[in-house]
Amino acid sequence: MKKLALTVLVSASISAYAEEGKVVEHVLVTVPLHKKESETALPVTILSGDALKRAAGNSIGDTLAQQPGLNNASFGPGVGQPVIRGQQGARVTVLQNGTISADASNLSADHAVAVESLLADSIEVLRGPGTLLYGGGAIGGVVNVIDGRIPTTLVGDTEVAVETRYDSVNAGKTGVVRIDSSSGDVAFHFDAVVKRWGDLDVPNGSAAPLHQEEEHGDHDDHDDHDEGEHDGHDEHEEYEGPLHRLAHTSGDSEIFTVGMSRHFEGGFLGFSVQRQESDYGIPAGAHSHGHDEHGDEHGDEHGDEHGDEHGDEHGDEHLDEHDDHGHDEMAESPEDGIRIQLEQTRYDFAFHRHEPMPGVKELRSFFAYTDYEHAEVEPSGEVGTTYSNRSHQLRVELVHQDVGAWHGVVGLQVGGSKFSALGEEAFIPVTKSDQMGLFWVEDLHLADSMLEFGVRLDRDERDPQNVAASGESFNSVSASASWLKPLASGWQLSAALSRAERAPAIEELYSNYGLTDPETWVVHAATEAIEIGSADLDTEVSNNLDLSVSRSWGAHFIEGVVYYNAFSDYIGLVADQVVASVGEYPVFRYNQLDADFYGAELSSYWGLGEVLDGDLALEVNADFIRGEFSGSLGNVPRMPADRLFLKAEWRGDRVYAWSRVTHAFEQDRVATAEEATESYTRWDLGAEWTVDAGQQWTVFASLNNVTDEEIRFSTSFLKDIAPEAGRGIEIGFRGAF
Repeated sequence: MKKLALTVLVSASISAYAEEGKVVEHVLVTVPLHKKESETALPVTILSGDALKRAAGNSIGDTLAQQPGLNNASFGPGVGQPVIRGQQGARVTVLQNGTISADASNLSADHAVAVESLLADSIEVLRGPGTLLYGGGAIGGVVNVIDGRIPTTLVGDTEVAVETRYDSVNAGKTGVVRIDSSSGDVAFHFDAVVKRWGDLDVPNGSAAPLHQEEEHGDHDDHDDHDEGEHDGHDEHEEYEGPLHRLAHTSGDSEIFTVGMSRHFEGGFLGFSVQRQESDYGIPAGAHSHGHDEHGDEHGDEHGDEHGDEHGDEHGDEHLDEHDDHGHDEMAESPEDGIRIQLEQTRYDFAFHRHEPMPGVKELRSFFAYTDYEHAEVEPSGEVGTTYSNRSHQLRVELVHQDVGAWHGVVGLQVGGSKFSALGEEAFIPVTKSDQMGLFWVEDLHLADSMLEFGVRLDRDERDPQNVAASGESFNSVSASASWLKPLASGWQLSAALSRAERAPAIEELYSNYGLTDPETWVVHAATEAIEIGSADLDTEVSNNLDLSVSRSWGAHFIEGVVYYNAFSDYIGLVADQVVASVGEYPVFRYNQLDADFYGAELSSYWGLGEVLDGDLALEVNADFIRGEFSGSLGNVPRMPADRLFLKAEWRGDRVYAWSRVTHAFEQDRVATAEEATESYTRWDLGAEWTVDAGQQWTVFASLNNVTDEEIRFSTSFLKDIAPEAGRGIEIGFRGAF
């Protein structure tokens, strides 16, 4: 085992603190047995209540990025995929109320995760393998967005919550409304989010493709582009003053949800429908379209070969639909002004029953069907590539009656999907996937400690359509054990050991599959490389150990976590040994290597007492992680930088004020041919004023990136092309009545 470099680092197990300085316990629903945070040995991050509202960003990755152990793999303001301890993509499962968010984000860095943090009641994150409940896609961690779209309780009077905010950094305008009501034994839910934003303002002097005042003069060309490109974005048709706008990052998003549930003695039955439509730009330079040199012919061939069925369903209809979507003037944009138009409809069903049969304490069942599609719109206004994913998932959990000191749950998870990609960048064939998993978890409550054991069996099947591959099936076994030991004076020790297996994802198996002529290979535009899959891949295995110590006393809390994750047969992209490149594009193949990930997360919260008729507190957080391939293969690419967080907050009767400094160190432990990222120090500050304590109307404002620091995330594929947001002011209000 590698030596753990334990330095003074701090992490975030603190979810929320009450005004009197006591920890507010949150009951976790993402762990096998629903329990309080203090009752689990698993490394968990929780955002809820006001802390979640303050953290909510443009994406789920942006929302979580200030939490230790969590990072954001951004691809412009429209895309932010969560990174957990250096893992992302197919190794991180994003859930909505316990069922998978079935979008296309795992397939490419420029695909958005189709969840909205502004609608969430809470977000729970398992930092580390979470496969016992959720399968191999959670081998790196789980993000569960809990939003109450299916009402689990009846309310008395109708409850209405609203929020609106404006962000100067991209002229962003956001409106949120949520309504919960009930009549008799039936509960109703409605929510909506509408977002509009312009091109992102980045720091002056950033080395990125920018709209600069000196380059565009009076911006006549840009005005012409905006008028036809994007209805509802008049706010950025004319830029005033010094301009440092990142081109092609404007967008909009609309989400509407209705849900209802019928309650009866001991349980409820409910369903919901959610519709999302989003349109966002990909930053200039992110899609070079160099594949046109050798990919046009294959684009047609690949679409015909792999997508006849899908094409019959969506082909011309989808093209016509998007040609009329307000992008007739796109031809006047620069060459790589790509936009993504996303549509998703999701149907959820839930049935919960207490003591449905002898021996069973609780039955929990969930079913979700998702119809997802997004189109990548070329500068000409034509659809270049269309991605579609139709999926379903059923989860059933049975919590048995306590047997002495034993508490346990058994469950079944069944799911399937059909993925298709059509167009010039379609490098993955139409593929059907099926999955079935069985899991069993038991708690043993002893007099002075708690033990937890669990096992999961999975079978995954991949069936590519209209290619030479015959399909693959994978059997995997995952297991875990944890120990929790309360000590005197508020101290607590815990340890968690897990072995998890993950079946290869479809992009790892079938990217450019069966194409022997390099001239027919399709470039993955988001990574600027040609990626070749391998149907010979085996399951990926993670052996993970977490150790933590914490103490809570009075208004103070401190916790330290160290972990070591040894991967066998880690699936990664390595340089092709036969064909190094095609034109200017490097060629990589999915291969299996051994890799080690290790790091530390510590956190502290200190109540400093009363100052100026309010409570002053200090929060100190930090993290570090290392990811290394075995032998002489070097570092795993796009690993997070070491970070240190300092936050001071003051809370009065109606006023809350805070100031936070985040320092990220230089990330020079990079993979071959990967560029290092410079250190940065980001300073944010803000305040809230509760206008009417009875109605909970709150006005808030924040100044973000006060010093206009140039920030590039080491976890992002976009780090060499564009920086993150510059200085901006965000103002808004929220209230409930």
